[in-house]
Amino acid sequence: MSDLVRTARLTGLFYLGLGITAMLGFLIVRPQLFATGDPAATLGNLVGHETLARVGIALELGVVVTQALAAVWFYRLFRTADPLAAGSIGAFGLVNAVAIMGSAAMLATAVEIAGEPIGDAATTVQTLYLASENLWGVGNLFFGLWLIPMGTCVLRSRWMPRPLGWVLLAGGVCYLASGFLLYLAPDAQIVADLLVAPATVGELWMIGYLLTVGVRRQMPSRALPHPQGG
Repeated sequence: MSDLVRTARLTGLFYLGLGITAMLGFLIVRPQLFATGDPAATLGNLVGHETLARVGIALELGVVVTQALAAVWFYRLFRTADPLAAGSIGAFGLVNAVAIMGSAAMLATAVEIAGEPIGDAATTVQTLYLASENLWGVGNLFFGLWLIPMGTCVLRSRWMPRPLGWVLLAGGVCYLASGFLLYLAPDAQIVADLLVAPATVGELWMIGYLLTVGVRRQMPSRALPHPQGG
C-alpha cells in the first residue's frame, strides 16, 4: 500500500506541474504577446519582449513533459484496476502532449522569424501563433478524453471517493462538447467556458486527493486488489 500511495502522490505532482505550466503559459504569457487581429503588434511584442516569448516556449515544453509523465504515471497507478481504461489515460495524455509539442515548435519558429525577419514577418508570426492556439484547441479533445477513463478508474478501483469519479466523467464529456462548440459556434465562448467548469473541479479535486491522501488506506469491501509493486 505504501508503494501505491507513493505512486499516487508522484502522479499528483506531475498533474500539478501540468496545471501550473499550462496556466502560466497559455493564460498569462501568451495574451501578453499575441494581439488578436493585429500582426504588427504581435511581431512588436515578440521583438520587444523576447525573453518573455522564450519563457512562453519553455512553459509549453514544461506542459509536454509533465503531461507525458502524468499520463505514464496514471497508467502505472491504475493498471491493475482497469488495464484498458488505464492504458487509455496514458494514450490520450500522450497524444495531447504531442499536440502541445507542435504548438511549442510554432512559438519557437515565431520567435526566430521575429529576430531574423523573412518575407512578411508580421503575417507569418501571426499565422504561427494562430496555428499554435488551434493546436491547443484540437489537442484539448484528448485532454477531455483522458478524463473519462480516469473517472472510470476511480469508480472501478474504489481507491478514491466515487463522486470524484462521476465528476471526472462528466468533466470529460463537457470538455469534449466545449471543444466542438468552439469551432461550430465561435460566438458561444461563454457557454464553452461554462462547459469546462466540471472538468476544472474534477482536476483540482483529483490533484488535491492524490497529493494529500494518495489512495484510501482501507479499501471498501468490494475494492479491486492493488498492485504489489510501485
